[in-house]
Amino acid sequence: MKKILSIAILAATFACQSLLAADGANPTNELQALIIKINADIQSGKRTEAALSDDLKQFDAILAEHKGEKSDIMARVLYMKATLYGQVIGDIAKQDALIKQLETEFSGTSFVAKVEKQQARDAQAKKIQATLVDGNPFPDFDEKDVMGNPLSVANYKGKVVLIDFWATWCPPCRGEIPNVVATYQKYHDKGFEIIGVSLDSDQKTLLNFTKQNNMTWRQYFDGQGWDNKLALKYGIEAIPATFLLDGNGKIIGRDLRGEQLTDSVATAVGGG
Repeated sequence: MKKILSIAILAATFACQSLLAADGANPTNELQALIIKINADIQSGKRTEAALSDDLKQFDAILAEHKGEKSDIMARVLYMKATLYGQVIGDIAKQDALIKQLETEFSGTSFVAKVEKQQARDAQAKKIQATLVDGNPFPDFDEKDVMGNPLSVANYKGKVVLIDFWATWCPPCRGEIPNVVATYQKYHDKGFEIIGVSLDSDQKTLLNFTKQNNMTWRQYFDGQGWDNKLALKYGIEAIPATFLLDGNGKIIGRDLRGEQLTDSVATAVGGG
């Protein structure tokens, strides 16, 4: 669920439209129709190579029509095809082959430079995430919360702590908030704490939202969105992302939702 989009091709197609407009180019009717058709096909449940064969052929037709054009726009078209294979069809091998083709045929374009930067970031994130497993200490941080007060895991020694990476613009995050609030209210007096790490970009929006939803725990916020300092430190690539820590700061659960979160907290504080 990279960047909270369950269907990543949607991000790619809309991004393509934005790039075309930003570059001052007039997208062909053919490309516009393809973008619309892909979105409709995905929403209707088409997920296989066979079901999406017409869309894949249209990608090839567009690339053939503009063969030799080493532009960011055409690079993105090929990237859209790779994304369709990897994120919707689930053929990672084909996706990787198309990415290699992209890097070869469109080397030197700013779009490929961005793709390569993202790939390096993804690789680093996976390396970090591999260390954040149950039983391992959660690496501490020394920051200030949204109100300017010192914030670290060490300050909660002896407490069961949920580190919650989220954002007000994230639908899955918002959907889980009532359960998180209820769990906090039920077990806070027994030693349960939460540290929110907001990937929002507007502080006022964050503060209004937390107040309206009775999220009375402390929040880390730096306004950098996906470049949030702590999100990068812990290799966060999708939200919500949570880590449940015991009184010694060791990980005892990850990405717990609903009753699983409530039950795990109850057990950890000795109330279940």
